[in-house]
Amino acid sequence: MSEPVLRLAAVERRFRTEAGTLDVLRGADLSIFAGEIVALVAPSGTGKSTLLHLAGLLERPDAGEVFVQGRAAGTLDDGGRTAIRRSTIGFVYQAHHLLPEFTALENIALPQMAAGVARKPAEARGRELLAAFGLEARADHRPGRLSGGEQQRVAIARALANRPALLLADEPTGNLDVATSDRVFTELLEMVRGQGLAALIATHNPALAARMDRTVTLRDGHVIPA
Repeated sequence: MSEPVLRLAAVERRFRTEAGTLDVLRGADLSIFAGEIVALVAPSGTGKSTLLHLAGLLERPDAGEVFVQGRAAGTLDDGGRTAIRRSTIGFVYQAHHLLPEFTALENIALPQMAAGVARKPAEARGRELLAAFGLEARADHRPGRLSGGEQQRVAIARALANRPALLLADEPTGNLDVATSDRVFTELLEMVRGQGLAALIATHNPALAARMDRTVTLRDGHVIPA
């Protein structure tokens, strides 16, 4: 079997509080392979966001290691982790976090340019992604002129702009109405499957989780099949 795109190996994460030490993850293990979409379904407060932050190299584990494409990455210095995030990992959040002063196209082009891509090819990639989501006519619109569903489509396109190997999403359609959520999620799955990415998607929606390849949950700080 090929190397997993993402592997969490005995990852621990704890936080100090006024009441004492809170152990959120206690030796969590998880492997996700290219072309596999995994749903993360767990109650609030059990560590979903913490696990996603560790997987995305936004936090360091207190013990254990995070491997991205076979490389031990969780305990690298800030520069090393930032370089991997830019080249290998795409993020989609519940809130779109688009930059309001820039157009839809610019919001997709800017992360590419930050990674060293020249403006013209970055914009060409942006237009390609906008067209894939049926938003080519919205390229020059700022977020304030887009609907909620359109804003989230742009956010997904931005996450895919640098052709990541791994997509991490935290309730990516949680702020949308049911009909728009279903439509945007369908487009997200089609894009992820079409590009053969590994994806870890946190959701509270069992219907959305059922459309992914498998589901895991968090229990007592461990990742287990749901």
